[in-house]
Amino acid sequence: MLTSLEAARIAVEALVDGGVEYVVVSPGSRSAPMAYALAEASAAGRVELLVRIDERSAGFTALGLALSTGSPAAVLTTSGTAVGNLMPAVMEANHAAVPLVVLSADRPVELLGTGANQTTIQLDLFGEHVRFAADVPAGSSPLRAVETALSAATGAFSDLAPGPVQLNLGFRDPLVPAPGEQLPTAAGRQKFRIATEPLTMNLPPAASSLSERRTVVLAGHDAGPVAEAFARAHGLPLLAEPSSNARFGPNAVGPYRLLLQHFGPGSAQPIERVVLFGRPTLSRPVSALLARADVPSALYQPVPVAWYEPGRRTELPLESLADLAEFAGRGPSDWLDTWLLAGSAAQHALDGVLAAEHAALGPAVGALVWGNARGQLVLGSSNGIRDVDLAGLPAAEPAATVYANRGLAGIDGTVSTATGIALGGRQETTLLLGDVTFLHDAGGLLLGPGEAVPDLRIVVLNDAGGAIFDLLEHGAVREAGGYTDAVERLFSTPHAVDLSALAAAYGVGHCAVSTTAGLAEALAAPIQGRSIVEVRTDRVGLRDLHAHIRAAVSAAVTGVLGG
Repeated sequence: MLTSLEAARIAVEALVDGGVEYVVVSPGSRSAPMAYALAEASAAGRVELLVRIDERSAGFTALGLALSTGSPAAVLTTSGTAVGNLMPAVMEANHAAVPLVVLSADRPVELLGTGANQTTIQLDLFGEHVRFAADVPAGSSPLRAVETALSAATGAFSDLAPGPVQLNLGFRDPLVPAPGEQLPTAAGRQKFRIATEPLTMNLPPAASSLSERRTVVLAGHDAGPVAEAFARAHGLPLLAEPSSNARFGPNAVGPYRLLLQHFGPGSAQPIERVVLFGRPTLSRPVSALLARADVPSALYQPVPVAWYEPGRRTELPLESLADLAEFAGRGPSDWLDTWLLAGSAAQHALDGVLAAEHAALGPAVGALVWGNARGQLVLGSSNGIRDVDLAGLPAAEPAATVYANRGLAGIDGTVSTATGIALGGRQETTLLLGDVTFLHDAGGLLLGPGEAVPDLRIVVLNDAGGAIFDLLEHGAVREAGGYTDAVERLFSTPHAVDLSALAAAYGVGHCAVSTTAGLAEALAAPIQGRSIVEVRTDRVGLRDLHAHIRAAVSAAVTGVLGG
């Protein structure tokens, strides 16, 4: 029978051999064998360790590391409630197909069900949110379980998308090294980074034999550069969300969601077909387009995906670009030009509305952050990513790799996710998020002495509450007057947190701006270490601003396309 430390060393060896580069450790007693084994591997230069006292932050940090490196990343917790704190990160990893490896330490079998301290049922705690879960009893070798878990996490099984896994590792006393054992001599390891610059690609022009169709290319979250290449090859307009990593190139249309009504039924050039890359998550007009029974749609799906169950969506799933080309056809000679003309008019009208505002409002902030970001850009859920989707001007070439937690689109762990992305990518990273999202994960700012510090600029749009609800039905309820106070308290969740004091408490630099000029100046500074740019603004009038934008864009587009 193996001792706890012997079993832990086997597990660590298998994890490292299986491609795990980073492990995020939360302290605890029952997980001590794994912690000591990881410390040995770290001293030998075989794995990078990060320490986080908050397991939820640890889980999202590991999620970010897996996102930016493309390799499985692990998180280690002790037993009890520590494991439950990983649930939000595991749920996000499930729906976003991220290879997150949960290493949950557990009591030996003889203590289960006895009322022993910090003892609960940990196996299958995450249910269907993990691709694989295994219980490794104390004294047993974890080798086979680790190898199977890594295969499941990385998508090695043909019928499963990548995703999170759980290894529940039982450990029996003693949990510490034997007297006289010591860490190996620290080995210097040259850190290197595989290039992770934004990707582009090319496809051959569409065959002239293809039918002409008024097709649009929708690029949802994680679509990748293939969406841009397909649109360009087929002469089709590209409607790309920011986290698609396809929002660039000559065919990309900026404020596309405000244009869809101008290409609907009864218009001079109605949309005939839709091809979808990735997962659409942001826009009700896009959802409405995909729900139309009179517009056939197809989804490019070359590999299994995690974000929907087969048969639950209306798009026709196609595995090859050749089949997708037959479905989409090629654009008529004036189809793309009409979209680009409308897009240019819409962008000009939108920019005009924002330029008339001196204050730094959400869409203007989104446009500035989008235009200035280099390296890596992380977009928080809620209004931030939608502001970029509305106002972010597509560039000729991508300037940053874009990340967002769109698996479940929660605001959980955003600061921690961005920290993991910045550390894993080893390049400058910008995070744009709202104040409520920021406060939800303020603990993600906590880094102990000696912990790696990322080059991370955190741009917080602080309007003292949750502004997104004013742009939804709740805004109309507020305006009606009957539930004004309830909407403010229950949805807008106002606060008066001093972000400068909070930043100081965590030792993070801080500056505050309130105008677009001030924000532009702050964004022009180099990113060195961590800093917070607080954009102070107001929620009052946001609903009217968006109505003004819609009206201005509608008038401009109608002017160039005709009524």
